[in-house]
Amino acid sequence: MKIIMHIDVNSAFLSWTSVENIKTGRGPDLRNVPSIIGGDSATRHGIVVAKSIPAKKYGIKTADTVASAFQRCPDLVMAPPDHGLYTRYSREMMQYIRSYTDMLEQASVDECYIQLDLPTRDAALAIAYQIKDGIRNKLGFTVNIGISDKKVLAKTASDFEKPDKIHTLFSEEIPDKMWHLPIETLFMAGKSSSAKLRGLGIRTIGDLANSDPTIIEAHLKSHGRMLYAFANGIDDRDVNPVREEPKGIGNSETTSHDIRTVEEAFPLIKRLSASVSARMEKKGYLAGTIVLEIKFSDFTKCSRQTPCRFAVKSSEEIENYAIRLYQEIMEQNLGRSIRLIGVRAVKLVKSEELPPEQLSISDIIKPTYKKDQKLQKTLDMIRDKYGESAIHKGKDNINF
Repeated sequence: MKIIMHIDVNSAFLSWTSVENIKTGRGPDLRNVPSIIGGDSATRHGIVVAKSIPAKKYGIKTADTVASAFQRCPDLVMAPPDHGLYTRYSREMMQYIRSYTDMLEQASVDECYIQLDLPTRDAALAIAYQIKDGIRNKLGFTVNIGISDKKVLAKTASDFEKPDKIHTLFSEEIPDKMWHLPIETLFMAGKSSSAKLRGLGIRTIGDLANSDPTIIEAHLKSHGRMLYAFANGIDDRDVNPVREEPKGIGNSETTSHDIRTVEEAFPLIKRLSASVSARMEKKGYLAGTIVLEIKFSDFTKCSRQTPCRFAVKSSEEIENYAIRLYQEIMEQNLGRSIRLIGVRAVKLVKSEELPPEQLSISDIIKPTYKKDQKLQKTLDMIRDKYGESAIHKGKDNINF
């Protein structure tokens, strides 16, 4: 029988930081004390990215400001985000899980689906306990595992009681285990759609499952149709072990203090552009469009994007486009201070998929972004087609 499991790390960022603290002796086990992963502890800027169970007792929630979290708990312990660390522990976990099956679909840095063909549900439980306990004993952190024959139900089950738990949610268990839950807990039911559903008198998943689907679709269109199906456990998606191509590669940074000048903004844009470029280089992508996002000190956002003349990947090229976008945004927002800047590369293409591009005479006389690299590529193509003697370098003092 087909079994699908959803495996989700309990408080991943906080757990992985704790494991590293224990290994290196550089700090406490954050899981056992009121703690958060967040911004700058000195200035108390930024937001709460992750929280410990003891921190929840103080009413601290994810996305709270760091300042408000410290107001609720002055003795709060805070550690900064470390995405390199998270990537390393995520990779170790996925490698361990793949020792059980190659049918693994990574949903995010801290969660995945796996699909297995097992004789009984008891066999599925036995495998799930092996995986859960193996991750805890070998890697040092805990996970929740949801078991079903549907992806949406496995995902829902993994969100039941935490941490370090295993739950089943098969179709016949839906009325007892899922329908009483608040509508906000349904997979893909965001704030906006949940508010609309509550406006229709739908407060639980069961209310949605037993409602008239035509009414739901009239108010929420195709998204409502999907939510109605999920509420009834209807989901024919299989686990897809082939990771989808990314829609974009980006990086952003919330600053420890408000940015008010270009002298402060440009170095940050340069750093973010270099980070995006490095990730694109590693994955073999070039970008057709660059996006710049700015969040102002009043938490309003503004973004601009521009298509690239040529597909780009170097940090200098990305930075040039991003700075241009920054100038466009700030021309319309003079005097406003900034708390976050983000640079993103979208419309990605693989380097080897790019067709040959024709250069204009102006590109040859006065190269722009591609410069010598683009010119050399064109010259090589000509020589390949017509022979080595087809083109050669002329005098340096030619006048046009």
